[in-house]
Amino acid sequence: MATPPVTREPLRELKDYLKFLKDCGYTEIPVQATLSGHSGPGAPPMPMARKSKTAASQRLEEVRKELGDCTRCKLSATRKSIVFGSGNPGADLVFVGEGPGADEDEQGLPFVGRAGKKLTEIIEKGMGLDREKDTYICNIVKCRPPGNRDPEPDEIAACQPFLVKQLLAIRPRVIVALGKPAASTLLGRAVAITKERGAWQEYNGIPLMPTFHPAYLLRFYTVENRRAVHDDMKKVLNLLKK
Repeated sequence: MATPPVTREPLRELKDYLKFLKDCGYTEIPVQATLSGHSGPGAPPMPMARKSKTAASQRLEEVRKELGDCTRCKLSATRKSIVFGSGNPGADLVFVGEGPGADEDEQGLPFVGRAGKKLTEIIEKGMGLDREKDTYICNIVKCRPPGNRDPEPDEIAACQPFLVKQLLAIRPRVIVALGKPAASTLLGRAVAITKERGAWQEYNGIPLMPTFHPAYLLRFYTVENRRAVHDDMKKVLNLLKK
């Protein structure tokens, strides 16, 4: 009997999985964790509770209409697109970043550049979730700061009411704040992200997990930083399972 041909897709997935484990600092394959039902790299997507997606979509659309062709701050003069958000309006998990970059400004969608690919890897390979079905992603400002600089206080203040309304529309069970500007904006105080990441905070009664921004991981590509984010996301998954 002829031996069935080996398809390239499973081999590619296995290679990606092993690379992700290495990036997280593993030196051995965590077989026991996978067998015990842990939703980690390579595990099947974890089913998540669904709220009314239609109602949440309608609420988000109302917020988007109110935002309009926004000129409330100086970022409107240099932007190409308003980057409102993307994903499942009924998601239990929301990621909040800092602001759009060049790729996001071009496409009108959040986290589609290099940092976006890293975030997708964290969500799908690290957490075993589907980015589009299981999460919603947005930023504290909806327009690109020139040169990808940090958003300035007046720009954050102009956009903050719409961020608040977005989160109220979605009503997630958990929020992940990606980086210092996002965590500081949501918590209303200066956050030392290297010291406070991994420790649960609260935003309007919603558990909030501060962690490193994916762009930080790309700039400071160390096992310690990657493992830190991996551990933070394990805490998020554990809370979502309750």
